[in-house]
Amino acid sequence: MRAPADSTGFAARSRGLAAGVEAHDGLIGLVLLGSASDEAAHRRDEWSDHDFFALIADGRGPEVRPDLSWLPEQEGLAVTAREGEIGFVAVYDDGHVFEFALSEAAELDGAVAGEATVVVDDDRATTAGLIARARANAMARDRFDPVNDAALVFVKLLLGTGRARRGESINAGQFVRGAAVIHLVRAIRGRFDGRSTARRDIIDPLRRFERDFPEWGPRIEEAVSAPVQDAARALYGLAREALEPGWDAFPTRAADAVARRLGF
Repeated sequence: MRAPADSTGFAARSRGLAAGVEAHDGLIGLVLLGSASDEAAHRRDEWSDHDFFALIADGRGPEVRPDLSWLPEQEGLAVTAREGEIGFVAVYDDGHVFEFALSEAAELDGAVAGEATVVVDDDRATTAGLIARARANAMARDRFDPVNDAALVFVKLLLGTGRARRGESINAGQFVRGAAVIHLVRAIRGRFDGRSTARRDIIDPLRRFERDFPEWGPRIEEAVSAPVQDAARALYGLAREALEPGWDAFPTRAADAVARRLGF
């Protein structure tokens, strides 16, 4: 069961973020994303994080990025860490998480966004313009090619099982439990596109998959909990069961080739 979020505490941290951005002379914008946004507030629960973009004035990225003193409740920060050049994460003592990009607008030109609330902006509407482009990017990418994804399911299962049989179990797990599952989810969403409801995440097809496809979500979860070669065999069977019946475009020849090679 989803426990409700502490709406008072969540909102207070949102206000603290806005105040920190507004007070920093090198920051020009703040946009709250996903369940942190106003339009997706109804989805918040006790596990909801603050996802956001904090925009830096043009040309000041290298100067501003090392300084996270503008984050609220500094005394409660347990850790901050970088994820790549412009990505950051912060965890508070109570376990609340901030995941954010701290960047100049140009560095986020290829970004994607769904639900978003612009909280702070400059007089040129730099942040609003960025979010408009990010939403357009998300809509343009929100397309599935089930034929291609279905083929890639079998390719990833073949590669992953081969790595496992070579003794590279950790790397094999990335192919089987990671890449193959992503392509299987994408293939199912594309094959049955009318089943993907408005609740889904247009950026990450894995989000809320279980709600749209309750017959397949738990079975995929059960499959990936098995040892890697057993997981590969189970996902192979799931892919054929879920996708092949009544679908002339199913990559039957590829699936059969993989089965022969792996002895499935």
